[in-house]
Amino acid sequence: MGPQVLGILLFVILPLVLILYYNFHEWNVLANTFRFVGTENVERLFSDPKVAPVLGATAIFSIGLVIGNLGLALVLAVLLNRKVRGITFFRTLFFSPVVVSLVAWTIVWGFLLQDDGGINGLLSVIGVDGPNWLREGPTAMVSVIVVQVFKNVGLNMILFLSALQGVPREVTEAASIDGAGKAATFGRITLPLISPTILLTTIITIVGSLQVFAQIAVLTQGGPGISTTVLVYYLFQQAFEFHRFGYGSTLALVLFVIVLLLTIVQWQLRKRWVFYEN
Repeated sequence: MGPQVLGILLFVILPLVLILYYNFHEWNVLANTFRFVGTENVERLFSDPKVAPVLGATAIFSIGLVIGNLGLALVLAVLLNRKVRGITFFRTLFFSPVVVSLVAWTIVWGFLLQDDGGINGLLSVIGVDGPNWLREGPTAMVSVIVVQVFKNVGLNMILFLSALQGVPREVTEAASIDGAGKAATFGRITLPLISPTILLTTIITIVGSLQVFAQIAVLTQGGPGISTTVLVYYLFQQAFEFHRFGYGSTLALVLFVIVLLLTIVQWQLRKRWVFYEN
C-alpha cells in the first residue's frame, strides 16, 4: 500500500492543500510577487462576468458528452455482443481511438473540421455547403463534443460489453420462455443487471467531461468568443496566461467542489436504481 498512499499524498492531498493556500494569496510569477489578499479572489469570482457563461458552457459540454458517450457506447456494446465471424475486428476498430494520442487525434479532427476541410469536402459532394465548424458558436461546441465522444466511446463500450457478457444466459432464456420480447428483456432484465457498470461509467464520464482541456486548447482556444470556454480552460487562462495564480486556485477549488458534489449525488442516487443496492 505504501507506493499508492505516497502517490495520493503527493499528487492529490498536497496539491489540494496548496491550492487552498494559494486561494488566499496573489502570486505573480513575472513580477515575482506573492502577497496575502484574504478573500479578494473569492470576491472576484462572484463579480467576474465571464464565470456564468463559462459554467454554462461547461454544463452544455458535460451533458452533451455524457449523453452521447454513454448512449453510443451502450448501442455499440449491444451490437458487438454477438458471436459472429469478424466481430473481434469491429471491437478493435471502435476501441482503437482510446489508445491514440489525444493531441494527435484532436489535431487531425481540427483539419477535418476547417472551413475547407475534409468534412465540408464530403458535404460538398452531395451539394451541401457546410459551416465553418470551429468558428461558429453552436457548431463549435457540437464539434468539440463529437470529437471527444468518438475519442473515448470505446472505453465505455468495452466496459458495457464486459457487463453484457456477464448477464446469466439462463435468466434471459427464462424471460423469453415466459413470453418477454427482446425489448422487454433488455429493459427489465439486462439493464438492471448491468446498472453497476452504468453507475461506474457515468461517474467516470462526468468527472472526465469536467476536466477536458486539450480538445478546447487545440480546436477552438475557447472561441468563438467564450462559447467553448469550459471551466478548466478558463482556469488555465487565468493562471498561466494572465499569471493570476491566486484566482486560478479559486477556480480550481470551484471545479473540485462541483466534481465532489456531483459524485456524492450520484453515489446517493445509486440506492434507487442500481442492482444489488435497492
